[in-house]
Amino acid sequence: MHLSRRLFTTLAASALTLPAAADTPDATLAAAIASPRRSPANVARDRYRHPAELLAFFGLRPTQSVLELQPGGGYWTEILAPYLRAHGSYTGAITDLTPHEQDLKAAFARKFPGVHTVPFGHGPLGAPDSYDLILSFRNLHDWMAQDRATALLQAVYAALKPGGVFGIEDHRAPTTAPQDPKAKNGYVREDYAKALIESVGFKFVAASEIGANPKDTKTYPDGVWSLPPTLREGQTNRAKYLAIGESDRWTLKFTK
Repeated sequence: MHLSRRLFTTLAASALTLPAAADTPDATLAAAIASPRRSPANVARDRYRHPAELLAFFGLRPTQSVLELQPGGGYWTEILAPYLRAHGSYTGAITDLTPHEQDLKAAFARKFPGVHTVPFGHGPLGAPDSYDLILSFRNLHDWMAQDRATALLQAVYAALKPGGVFGIEDHRAPTTAPQDPKAKNGYVREDYAKALIESVGFKFVAASEIGANPKDTKTYPDGVWSLPPTLREGQTNRAKYLAIGESDRWTLKFTK
C-alpha cells in the first residue's frame, strides 16, 4: 500500500476509536455559576447538582429560549436567568393551583423580579413549538403522585420546538422492584421514566451519570426526603444522611 494511503487509513481508523470530546461550559456560564449573587445555600449544593456539567450535557447555549418547569426556590434560575439575559430568554413554569402554590409563586416573583413566568399544570405552556430547551429537575415523581405525568409531559412536548431538547433528572429507583406508579418514596426507575417520556412522542438521545450517588441506599423511613436537603427526620440519623449526601439521580436527554 502506498505510504500516504496507509497513513490515511491508519489515521481514519484511529479517529473512529477516539473518545468523544467532553461537554464543557462556556465562559459566560462559568461566570454565572461563580456569581457572588447566588445564595450561599445554593452554592453549597453545587457538589451534588453539578450545574456546569449538567447544563453542558443538555446542550445549553446563550441564544436559546429556555423553559424550566417548577423552578421552586430558584437554584437553577440564579444561573440560567443571568446567563440567558443578553441573547436568549428564560421562563419559569410555576404551578399556582392552590393557595400554597400561589404563595410560592409570589415568593419567586419577589426573589426574581422581572423573570418571566407562565402557569404550569393547567393548559398550554405558551404557543406550540416555543422553546429550544425545556428542563425538569426532580419533578417527575411529583407528577406521578398526582396522576398527571402523561398530561404534563404532553404539554411539555407541545411547547418544545421540533429538534429542541427536553432535559430531565429525578431520583433513581433500583431496578430490583416494580415501579410504584405513585412514586410514594420519591424514587423513579430510569427505564420506567424513559418509557413514559417516549410514550408522548419524545425521542431518547442520551443518559448521563452526572448525578449518580452510589451511597444512596434508597431505603429510608421518609423516602428520598430523609436525605439532604430536606432531612425530614430532623436530628434522627442526621449525620448518617449528611454523609450519604443528596440522592442518586438519573439524567436523561430527549428531543422532539
